[in-house]
Amino acid sequence: TTINGIPVNGFAKIKGVSESRIDEIVDRTRKGGGEIVGLLGNGSAYYAPATSAIAMAEAYLGDTKRILPCASYVDGKYGLDGLYVGVPTMIGAGGTEEVIEIELSDEEKSNLKVSTDAVEELLEACKGLDSSLA
Repeated sequence: TTINGIPVNGFAKIKGVSESRIDEIVDRTRKGGGEIVGLLGNGSAYYAPATSAIAMAEAYLGDTKRILPCASYVDGKYGLDGLYVGVPTMIGAGGTEEVIEIELSDEEKSNLKVSTDAVEELLEACKGLDSSLA
């Protein structure tokens, strides 16, 4: 993960942020959805997706070539083939114009593999339930 193109760990060192603080931020980010739902109650789960959809529509309609986190079809990048994954994606008048491959740390690569392996297992299970999904 990067901040202004600088890997988070490098950015943290530049800014004097400790690794333990980075770990706290990562943990809070992972749990943030539950925290927001707890604060806002019913309907709060719509805000982030709606905001993302608006940003994507603006990038598409305005052909801004904006890079946004999107579930995009990945074929060859990140060591993946034929899978929809949340990755940085350039959005413009052509829709998903480019999947942007950023350098991942070993830990990030491992986490991505765990996630994509779980998705692939789920896909295989679905295919077993309904042959039309194969």
